Amino acid sequence: MKRFAIALALAALAAPAAWAQLYKYVDKDGKTVYTDTPPPSADPKTISAPSAPSASKSFVERDKEMEKLRQKERDAAKKAEKAEQTANAQEERCRQAKERMTALAEGGRIYKYNDKGEREIMVDEEIEAERVKSQKTVDEACKKS
Repeated sequence: MKRFAIALALAALAAPAAWAQLYKYVDKDGKTVYTDTPPPSADPKTISAPSAPSASKSFVERDKEMEKLRQKERDAAKKAEKAEQTANAQEERCRQAKERMTALAEGGRIYKYNDKGEREIMVDEEIEAERVKSQKTVDEACKKS
């Protein structure tokens, strides 16, 4: 942590020098040199230093923009969660409809409850009607959106 603080302090001290006039020249070995002081013997070219960054937006405006982005991310996460819940519910309905269809297709004794709440055995016509109804339910519940 101390090293980081020292490096940050040195960078802060060197920052004003970065905005000074810069010179570019080629030394006697053919190397290009950039410096803030003109060399006495070489023919330097003046380079315009980068301008100081202007604070086009205040911290409050930036904070508001960041909060808008965070809110968009939260909304997107809620949408994704809701879509996942809907998909899970759809899969569950499909599974239950297929189970009902399988039970009707396997045959055997199939019961239903009448208006009085008594259990009755379904006749073949009722079973066939229930199979058709169940097939429609499977088709609706298991279709891919």
